[in-house]
Amino acid sequence: MTDTATSLLDAVTVPEAEGRAIPDAATREIIGYAPNHTVDDLEAAIVRARVAQPPWNALGHAERSRLLNLVADEIEANAEELALILSREQGKPLDGPNARFEVGACAVWTRNAADTVLEPEIVFEAGESRAEIHYDALGVVGAIGPWNWPMMISVWQIAPSLRMGNTVIVKPSGFTPLSVLALVEIFNRHLPADVLTVITGERGVASRLAAHPDIDKIMFTGSTPTGRKIVESSANNLARLTLELGGNDAGIVLPGTDVRAHAENLFWGAFINGGQTCAALKRLYVHDSVYEATVEALGEIARSIPFGRGTDAGNVIGPLQNEGQFDIVKRLVDEAAAAGGRVVAGGAPAPEHGPLFFQPTIVADVSDGVALVDEEQFGPALPIIRFSDVEDAIRRANDSDEGLGASVWSDDRAAALEVAKRLEAGTVWINSHGGLNPQVPFGGTKSSGYGQEFGVAGLKGVAAPKVISY
Repeated sequence: MTDTATSLLDAVTVPEAEGRAIPDAATREIIGYAPNHTVDDLEAAIVRARVAQPPWNALGHAERSRLLNLVADEIEANAEELALILSREQGKPLDGPNARFEVGACAVWTRNAADTVLEPEIVFEAGESRAEIHYDALGVVGAIGPWNWPMMISVWQIAPSLRMGNTVIVKPSGFTPLSVLALVEIFNRHLPADVLTVITGERGVASRLAAHPDIDKIMFTGSTPTGRKIVESSANNLARLTLELGGNDAGIVLPGTDVRAHAENLFWGAFINGGQTCAALKRLYVHDSVYEATVEALGEIARSIPFGRGTDAGNVIGPLQNEGQFDIVKRLVDEAAAAGGRVVAGGAPAPEHGPLFFQPTIVADVSDGVALVDEEQFGPALPIIRFSDVEDAIRRANDSDEGLGASVWSDDRAAALEVAKRLEAGTVWINSHGGLNPQVPFGGTKSSGYGQEFGVAGLKGVAAPKVISY
């Protein structure tokens, strides 16, 4: 443990005898011990949150926004400590679009939730008659987060919920609890008691949170199978749901595209956070006319990208976060190579860096039916698939049960826009992939979930609409 992270880590960790060991993703050394909360701890936290919610709601939007802006200031003041905890626990490097980037995004999204205006909407007006939609607090929100962007996605759940007058119970992933504990510690320096609580611990905590009769809303980001279980768990209490689930995002490179000009954006669309991003580019369909140029350009970047331990300056891709995900990536790459895939870059573990490092990998000459194409790899490996007919590429891109994101790459914007309109995804980017804007709604279709986050849509998602007619 380095001195710069000691104070914040000390505030959120517990003695070894009372907690669960959390390893450094790169070295597997123990960073600290996370509290091992029980279902009883959760029950008590929900009782306190329900008591705290009415006075928190009574503060009004202006005061809640003021406090959230103070939280954003506090995040920025502690950004380096937060980034170091995140880098060690999750594995993403400090540099590049990674740990420091994620912490910065936490401040940005917190401010956005604080400052976005949500006015009553007039939906009918005739003479002196009028109908308006107002948005009230729901009550207590349960926020269940993932391990890939643990701080940023937690903020996506926490900040709008608090802004709208709800109290929040956060359940972080068991792989990355320390970074979320540290983030909540920062929030709670400016919030009343019991408005925001984090519960870490045994597996039953999350399922009880989803099924609890005193939880009014569940926000979950994670795998589609777990999302289905949350839907089942929430059936008895009819909690409202926002689910951002898995994605097997397709990209299509149209004929005539200058792929060298787009290569860096293509690469980061797939490899941000080492590919461990729900809305990352997971399969790339490339027209015959630019296929080899695309393969060559992405291979060059993959072979030269700074890669290694996240706390070492300059590295921009780190390890897989956990053993299970490492095994999935290795299996999918090995199967693709055995099926005739051409490994252009990477293709193997990199044990010289640590036990969970896998080389940034480009696999060409594969097609649908190969598991690396059909399944979400969630790691640093991109399959490139050749096509000759644009209609066929659209069909293959849409031939998935998931529909989180997609992208079209072309120097002809009109042609790209026409293809984008036909792709079945919650967000379709043109000449980029995965970029998010705190004012632009984000959410999936098909088995990638439902509900939208960010901006006005995100505030409405954690509120109860009320129609007033007069």
